[in-house]
Amino acid sequence: MESHYHIPVMLAESIDGLDIKPGGVYVDVTFGGGGHSREILRRLGGTGRLFSFDQDADAENNLRRDGEDIGEAGNFTFVRSNFRYLKNWMRYYGIEQIDGLLADLGVSSHHFDDETRGFSFRFDAPLDMRMNKRAGITAAEIVNGYEEAKLADVFYLYGEMKNSRKIASALVKKRQQAKIETTQDFLDAVSPFFKREREKKEMAKLFQALRIEVNHEMDALREMLMAATDVLKPGGRLSVITYHSLEDRMVKNIIKTGNVEGKRIADFYGRTDTPYKALNKVTLPTDEEQQRNPRSRSAKLRVAERLESEKE
Repeated sequence: MESHYHIPVMLAESIDGLDIKPGGVYVDVTFGGGGHSREILRRLGGTGRLFSFDQDADAENNLRRDGEDIGEAGNFTFVRSNFRYLKNWMRYYGIEQIDGLLADLGVSSHHFDDETRGFSFRFDAPLDMRMNKRAGITAAEIVNGYEEAKLADVFYLYGEMKNSRKIASALVKKRQQAKIETTQDFLDAVSPFFKREREKKEMAKLFQALRIEVNHEMDALREMLMAATDVLKPGGRLSVITYHSLEDRMVKNIIKTGNVEGKRIADFYGRTDTPYKALNKVTLPTDEEQQRNPRSRSAKLRVAERLESEKE
């Protein structure tokens, strides 16, 4: 059931932002519990198409719900892959341009609630954190294998931890005594660095940093956003929900400047050369939704329209 896996955030607002055309081609790069994809399909006509991506095998189980299997719908295609390969898959399916793309970034509530995946410090579990359990290195391999300086960089860049060097040093000392294999092993090493009143917030940032490194989330997001810019047709919509400042900054930058770094490139008239027009500054979830769905409390929705390109 989707309610056990993932509650879609800002469902109406994000889908409204796509301005769905019944015969259009759309991509949901973060299928998860399938809530956003199902709403897109409800608004599509018989000639429209939807491609939904997810690299987590668990997500595929959500194709079937309440006796309905959307995987059997003739206008729906599930792509079990990382969304960084968006352009390759669209080419594979013979799709040159799309009318809209939706991304609900971050980690689903399912991942935090699954005691076996190691995403949450609430449970003692193997330190894994892989979105795709079939590939890549685990968080435990990073914590036990990275050099101290590289570990510190991960915590500073992706968790914005001011005491990243001290934390990295403590982990290195801990692993010299015994391998750090579980979330509890990890917590035992780092908890002395956090004051009790801020412990949960700081732990969340530390786990976020590890998760981002394990799944190469920033690299994947960068590649997906650039690919989206290439495959969206003029007038096509980009609708993205972000949850932390790192990913939100990248989305904001590509809309404002056409690149994720935020480098302003001006045209002959001094105007910023960007392929997008922002349709909103930022939309936040309602108070009611934040009460109903705790995951939504840090969410931000940005919507943009693809402009005509003079280079095309």
